[in-house]
Amino acid sequence: MDKGYDYPDIRELVEDYGYTEHIHSRGEEINKKKQMPGYRARRWVVERTHSWINRFRRLLIRWEKKLENYAAMLHFACAWITFKRAVLFR
Repeated sequence: MDKGYDYPDIRELVEDYGYTEHIHSRGEEINKKKQMPGYRARRWVVERTHSWINRFRRLLIRWEKKLENYAAMLHFACAWITFKRAVLFR
C-alpha cells in the first residue's frame, strides 16, 4: 500500500483482518532510496494483478447481481491466473 493508506484507522483495520501491513510511512521511501541504491517500490505488483483480473470481462463489467456469483468468478479468475503463471514458469 502506498502513502494514501498511512492513517491509524487503516492500520487498525489491516491488523484486525490479520494481514501484515506493508504501508510505508510518509517520507520513509525517500530514506530507503538514500540508504539502498537501486531501491524500487513494489506497488506495481498490485497494479499488475488488477490488470490481469480486468482481462476477465465478466469481472470488469460485473454482470452478476448476486455477491456469491461474483466472488466465485473472482476466485476462478485468480485460480486461472495462478495456473497460467505456473505453466508459464515451469
